[in-house]
Amino acid sequence: MPFSSADAAVSRESPTQPGGHGSWSAAMEPAVSSPSPDSPAASETETAVGSKAGYRLRKGDLAAAKELGAACDVGPATAQVMLHRGVTGPEDGRDYLIPRLAGLTPPDAMADRDAAAERLAHAVRTREVVAIFGDYDVDGTTSAAILGGILGALGADCRCLVANRFEGGYGFSEPALARALETGASLIVTCDCGSSDHPRIAAARKRGVDVIVVDHHLVPDEPLPANAFLNPHRPDCGFPYKGLCSAGLALSVGAAVRAAVNSKLDIRPWLDLVALGTVADVAPLDGDNRRLTKAGLVALASSRARPGVLALREAARIRHGSPIGGVDVAFRMAPRLNAAGRLGDPAITLKLLQAATLQEARILAAQIEQINQERRALQEAITAEAIAQVREIYGEKVDGGIVLAAEGWHRGVVGIVAARVVERFEAPTVVIGLEDGVGHGSCRTPDGFSIYDAVAACRGHLSKFGGHAAAAGLSLSAARLDAFRAQFDDVCRATRAALPPLDARPWIDVVLGDGYPLPSASELAALEPVGEGNAEPQFLLDEAAVDDIRVVGQGHLKLQLRVGDTGLSAFGWEMGDLAGEIGAKVSLHGSLRPDTYRGGGAIELRIGGLA
Repeated sequence: MPFSSADAAVSRESPTQPGGHGSWSAAMEPAVSSPSPDSPAASETETAVGSKAGYRLRKGDLAAAKELGAACDVGPATAQVMLHRGVTGPEDGRDYLIPRLAGLTPPDAMADRDAAAERLAHAVRTREVVAIFGDYDVDGTTSAAILGGILGALGADCRCLVANRFEGGYGFSEPALARALETGASLIVTCDCGSSDHPRIAAARKRGVDVIVVDHHLVPDEPLPANAFLNPHRPDCGFPYKGLCSAGLALSVGAAVRAAVNSKLDIRPWLDLVALGTVADVAPLDGDNRRLTKAGLVALASSRARPGVLALREAARIRHGSPIGGVDVAFRMAPRLNAAGRLGDPAITLKLLQAATLQEARILAAQIEQINQERRALQEAITAEAIAQVREIYGEKVDGGIVLAAEGWHRGVVGIVAARVVERFEAPTVVIGLEDGVGHGSCRTPDGFSIYDAVAACRGHLSKFGGHAAAAGLSLSAARLDAFRAQFDDVCRATRAALPPLDARPWIDVVLGDGYPLPSASELAALEPVGEGNAEPQFLLDEAAVDDIRVVGQGHLKLQLRVGDTGLSAFGWEMGDLAGEIGAKVSLHGSLRPDTYRGGGAIELRIGGLA
């Protein structure tokens, strides 16, 4: 769903005792390596010790890093990153580096989990038709594939469906209910939607159809008329970890049904889809999410991965045998999976994830790749128009909020365009596509500003809106556009005036060199998954020796550097114009990743900028 709970509260609790109606670890024995309880980033304001024009520097503690590194068998650079991510000691550090599924939070306190399991177990035993309906984004699609796959393996008669952005929109809409009823189902399970869909759920119940809701979005005050409602954000839900997205919840429900029917089904084969859904939904990569996603990344990189994943890796040009990290999922795999839902029918993505053969999967992946190319072209064209519109309406510096709109802007890409405008102008942004007098928009914002609150303050001009602090969506009449733009700008201007100035410069975790040698590829892999709540480490090279400078491909920068006695290649996307500014030595910052072309444990600096 487009309004994911990326800002969900996260608990520090991480019990390790088994339990629940089908505990996680019991359904995934033997325990597989996966991620750590939680590792929140240290307070940025407390750790800043210096800054230059292009970055901010976190305070290091070499002695503490060496001590932690010795205890965890990693170098001081890796250990320093761990300290910045909130690791408190050797035991915590070992769990961070080698987290295990056995440490997943016991599911006993998840409200309605047992009720959902019993109802689904009855459906399995009696061969009822079960309609599983997921939202159209990656979390919704993977959730439907996970639950449909597990229930199908247990013997259920499942019909998996996903929402269509252009036929009912997000969530469990009227057209969605009609489609689910057309399957002849006596039980409907909504995945990644349903928490706010009271009228459709009530309508299904009135027809004698039971409904189970599996969701992680904001919970309205009005009681939901579902037979079971699984959502960690329910006020009466005692499950302590609140960061699970719907893919993780679907796996938990599957584990519960497995236990309820006394099956020994291993549910680990669905961990790959949990990783895709969790990273794509920008869920926090700590606690249970870190454990599940770590194991899922291993499955995604496996030579025995499901056909759909193998075909997706080929389309994304991820080399066979290469490790897969959070960045690969977020920027290479997830955009392709989302493309079909942005421009057309996300059922293609669901079919890819469910494909039984590699031949079938490759055909579907080729279709998705073509759609993704169309998405890129649309995105680039609309982004250029949007940036020109910003300059025309607001100028180069924006102190309030930005509202952009035009006829013909495709509603499937306006969210991406809004994010690009935020990157360029560092201001809360709404991008709206107009069609037949109605506008559909997506909202994005820099860190530290709640876009939801700003949009909610302007609700009088809107037909519909929803979201969370980091992202929102809305619809409105074109006749209300100017009034909405004016009020949104006023609200953002007043709110931003009361906040500290926005600072988008990257935080540097470690200055490599004296005392902090380069980390190894295996150490970088151990820090995965990186992303929300566990940021990809950023490193600074100060006065590194330059052995070679080249401009490659379509204006990309390629450097060969020396850090002490160690050689290091560096790559800067579309930074070829900087080649003339680099002399015998250079200071630059960026992230370190495995060099998949050289292989053999080599690493490469992905340049973020010159320092």
